[in-house]
Amino acid sequence: MDNIIVFCETDECGLCDISLELVTKGRRLAAQLSCGIDAIVVGEHVGQYSSELFRYGADTVFCIEDARLKEYSTLPYVRVITALLKEQKPQIFLAGATNIGRDLAPRIAAELKCGITADCTDLQIADYTDAEGKTYENILYQIRPNFVGNQLTTIASPKHRPQMATIREGVMSKEPSEHPKQGKTVEINAANILKDEDFAVSIIERCIENKPCNLKDAKVVIAGGYGVGSRENFELLYKLAGLLHAEVGATRAAVDAGYADHSTMIGQTGLTVKPKLYIAVGISGQVQHTVGMDKADTVVSINIDADAPMNKFANYVIVGDARETVTKLIEQLSSKQ
Repeated sequence: MDNIIVFCETDECGLCDISLELVTKGRRLAAQLSCGIDAIVVGEHVGQYSSELFRYGADTVFCIEDARLKEYSTLPYVRVITALLKEQKPQIFLAGATNIGRDLAPRIAAELKCGITADCTDLQIADYTDAEGKTYENILYQIRPNFVGNQLTTIASPKHRPQMATIREGVMSKEPSEHPKQGKTVEINAANILKDEDFAVSIIERCIENKPCNLKDAKVVIAGGYGVGSRENFELLYKLAGLLHAEVGATRAAVDAGYADHSTMIGQTGLTVKPKLYIAVGISGQVQHTVGMDKADTVVSINIDADAPMNKFANYVIVGDARETVTKLIEQLSSKQ
């Protein structure tokens, strides 16, 4: 009761990074609230993940087992997780802002009749005073980029439980606990919860598209914005990336303009990256993009506009035409090969 519960996703490689990122963050929030941190894993043979979750600080791992839950499907997952949350009554429930989390969490919120904040980039605990002067202690502040304008929005749900949020991949650190716990595994037989109508939609075949690049783990990222000018100019970014052993990303504006593929999009509705070096080419620097790369160690901005917001964000600024500047960088680097 009143614990923090995290929904943990798995794939063919095991626990997803976002799961361990959320348990790490949940552990720190739980320390502030003097409560426990629990994890939910759904699928087949999921008890194998308990030891790793304990290493990251989980007190209890609820393993919801059923062969029919091996692959994610909306209705049965909503059914079993909602049933567990109604029983456990957590004060906070967290899930990743992944394809699965974005489908699952709002449906659970509807079942529990509580609010949810999507795509958070930070979570904090603080007191909240409403318009009538009533103060609520230790409320979850859910922080996310605004859809309009270069700003962040803080949302609180003081009157309803659980407080729910989905969190973007990569924005939280993934760190094992310094004092791992001897946690408890609770096995739940999902067959006692599921109904036949939960399987009205069945999975005939599951196809996984191979990712063309590995932006999330790249040490060097070159990202292009609308200011790059064309898809042809984007090819220069790939050439520069080859010389720097980098990956190439893009802003939503560049993707919408057809300059780059959607899989390379960095920002609020795309990927989050944390490279050692981030080279922003022709990127204005609105918060919808910077929330996806603001953890980069060093940022270089190349922009023809000396007053672009990205220039204020960057460690180093080159004011100039994107194509001309990138071409000169390629020439210089090529001469040193």
